[in-house]
Amino acid sequence: LARRMNTPENITALGSTEIFVFGSNVHGHHAGGAARVAVESFGAIWGKGEGLAGQSYALPTMEGWPALAAAVQRFLKFAVTRPDLTFYVTKIGTGIAGYAVEVIAPLFQEHSANVVLPIEFEGGNNV
Repeated sequence: LARRMNTPENITALGSTEIFVFGSNVHGHHAGGAARVAVESFGAIWGKGEGLAGQSYALPTMEGWPALAAAVQRFLKFAVTRPDLTFYVTKIGTGIAGYAVEVIAPLFQEHSANVVLPIEFEGGNNV
């Protein structure tokens, strides 16, 4: 993939320095949605509920709001330490976890240039 302004709706392939960021649960049971895609295509590890594995980064979203917000902050701090990688954030927290885009998007307001967000998290601005 060439670096994009926003995360594509469906990611089926990644370049060697690109990472698929998906919503997980703390137990790393990646059974459905983007988590399943991460296991099947991008090296996520069953049982690892947070962090980098292969070309994926698990972000736990199922353990309540404070835990989710803290996990996003840990991810954003990690991304800064890896400017060699491009992180494509999926619409984490808005599927099975049940949060509205308007609630999740502000968590990503302050992000480094190597973090690519879904258009929905950018407030609809496609610049």
